[in-house]
Amino acid sequence: MLRRPLLTVMAQPRRFVGVLMSRFGTRDASTLVVAEHSESKGTLSPSTLCTITAAGQLQNPVTVLVAGGKGINAVAQQAAQVPGVSKVLVAEHAAYEKGIAENLSQAVVATHKAGDYSHILAPSSMHSKNYVPRVAALLDSQPITDVIAIKDQATFVRPMYAGNAIATVTTSEPLKILTVRTTAFEKAPSTGGSAATEVAPAVAKPEAGLSAFLSESVSQSARPELSSARVVISGGRGLKTKEHFQMLEALADKLKGAVGASRAAVDEFHMPNELQVGQTGKVVAPDLYLAVGISGAIQHLSGMKDSKVIVAINKDKEAPIFQVADYGLVADLFKAVPELTDKV
Repeated sequence: MLRRPLLTVMAQPRRFVGVLMSRFGTRDASTLVVAEHSESKGTLSPSTLCTITAAGQLQNPVTVLVAGGKGINAVAQQAAQVPGVSKVLVAEHAAYEKGIAENLSQAVVATHKAGDYSHILAPSSMHSKNYVPRVAALLDSQPITDVIAIKDQATFVRPMYAGNAIATVTTSEPLKILTVRTTAFEKAPSTGGSAATEVAPAVAKPEAGLSAFLSESVSQSARPELSSARVVISGGRGLKTKEHFQMLEALADKLKGAVGASRAAVDEFHMPNELQVGQTGKVVAPDLYLAVGISGAIQHLSGMKDSKVIVAINKDKEAPIFQVADYGLVADLFKAVPELTDKV
């Protein structure tokens, strides 16, 4: 396994703490979780359940903000059933339907100003990377991203340098804004809670008018979603062509898993961008991660190193992927993968 140095970092605010306290005053600790969900399916995302688990470790009352268009109440009812959630706030408006960052950030800011929360948490995702910086700027607070552990109310652990270093960060900001790497936290149970549901604070102009939703093109697949699959089979440059990824798809279908790819394979147009695993792609932590023809660049490892079991197939016995693999097979993947598929 790779050895990661530990760093301790003090994140200093941009002004004196005394000035901060006089400006904002003292506040009771409380946490706001901004939910991610599939509005079309009416379901709360697994990443939100992981974020609620992280919020629970702060030992504050947890409020969940669910923002969306018509039908969002079904998602809110699911959030209300999660143990540990004390309140669910529902922001229903057409402006929030597609999660446009300029609109959603206004809803989060209005909710915070009404509730005076000490912590705001969101799953670390492409979606939150769009709106969380806007929220932080509007609230004049420095966010801490990709949190993988919570030490106390003001101390958090996060990876740096593509996972080569783990930093322990202490902040004196009065408002802590965090994004949570959800693979580091277990999903909260989806039933057993009975939180109250209320209407979220109103925004004077929910439609910011800075951008508009035009259309979306969604890939359809019978396989499980990459970030939540129990089994992920990823291919790299070693597969050489797009057609050779069909070998991995056949194996994935037998294992009821998802197919991923390294950045090298995506850059060569062998697989679409949404299936990229790594620092600039998706972070996964399945029960089984099978890396086929992947050398193991640090940028890729940062996206899958938390997998429960890692298996690597590569003809180069010196490939870095073997340093993090639980099981390694030095072999020609064009022979090994079909043979493995036949025996599954």
